[in-house]
Amino acid sequence: MKLDVVVPAIGESITEATMGVWLKEEGAFVEEDEIICEVESEKATVEIVAEKAGALHQKAEEGDTILIGATIAEIDTNAAGESATPEKEENKQDENTDAPQTEVKKVTPETSAHHKVSPVAANILEGAGIAPEKIEGSGAGGRITKADALKALDAGKNVVTKEEPVTTEEKNQPNGERIERRVRMTTLRKTIARRLLEAKHGTAMLTTFNEVDLLKVKQMRAQYKDSFKEKYGVGLGFMSLFTRAVSIALTEVPAVNAMIDGNELIYHDFADIGIAVSTDKGLVVPVVRNADKMGLHEIELEIIRLATKAREGKLSIDEMTGGTFTITNGGVFGSMMSTPIINAPQAAILGMHNITDRPVAVDGQVVIRPMMYIALSYDHRIIDGKESVTFLKRVKELLEDPVRMVLEI
Repeated sequence: MKLDVVVPAIGESITEATMGVWLKEEGAFVEEDEIICEVESEKATVEIVAEKAGALHQKAEEGDTILIGATIAEIDTNAAGESATPEKEENKQDENTDAPQTEVKKVTPETSAHHKVSPVAANILEGAGIAPEKIEGSGAGGRITKADALKALDAGKNVVTKEEPVTTEEKNQPNGERIERRVRMTTLRKTIARRLLEAKHGTAMLTTFNEVDLLKVKQMRAQYKDSFKEKYGVGLGFMSLFTRAVSIALTEVPAVNAMIDGNELIYHDFADIGIAVSTDKGLVVPVVRNADKMGLHEIELEIIRLATKAREGKLSIDEMTGGTFTITNGGVFGSMMSTPIINAPQAAILGMHNITDRPVAVDGQVVIRPMMYIALSYDHRIIDGKESVTFLKRVKELLEDPVRMVLEI
């Protein structure tokens, strides 16, 4: 009996995905519940397992765009024992002939590895102008993985093998060549582009700014960092403090924690805070559930857990949906000021920025303080100017006197 392997429902409103890496080769024998391939959706990478044991016959190639519910492979459950790969079939035919054994052409991992490149690795190599033939794959059967491609990129980005030395003519070529490259957009990147454009044109977006003196936050972290880590096993970071401050401010200004649904406004009496995380594939926003009911150490641990899964491409759909407010930190890349785009259908997003020592006036004296600009982009259809300014001012007050976050005053 032949059993179809179909693309499962990955998440609400997702209708297509990209065929990822085949972890089992064509014709290979697979065990029940064994992972056979990966499918990349606009939000996450999903592993597909075999429902029954049998011989695998692929119907989709890596990099193909596939619809949800489409058949990507068949499993022949009548096949028993070891895999019947083309290579083994070739060897069996050869055994039935009188041709010398030396005439059999075997495909070794070294020669086949150049044709085994994961879609993500292929995009990285193509963008850098690196030929896959120059890279030794570390994956199964010599497959070139994303890690191999990134390693080649870090090694210098200009890969020159001993077999192909740079000639005198190439050295003398003038600099400043006009090179144009075309790289196919990933499913995630296309989704990010679509959603950002929809948010830009589908909301009455406005941004208000303020600045925060983080002296007391830095002093608190320096004073309690050792005891905090010793007790909870995690450091006290800026993101958990900002998340806590935002959670308190959202309860006081509920319009910032609301969203529009048709002709109705939905107000939330909980704070599910999305934390924007930059990954190799693009920006994803995992959600810290019930952040308003969590302590600083619980928030810190959850952020680390979600960020780690995000960078490994292992976030589930549930972990990335249903947020009521989002925080994004462009400061980790050195950004001084920006107007973040709302993560629709949410009503607002807070942008953090770089911390710099600047002269400010305090009690009539000019002093140097660690300052950060913060920005609140909001949907003016839901949030009025007074509410946006009140919210941002409250976040500023909590961060400039972090004891308030503990006492909630």
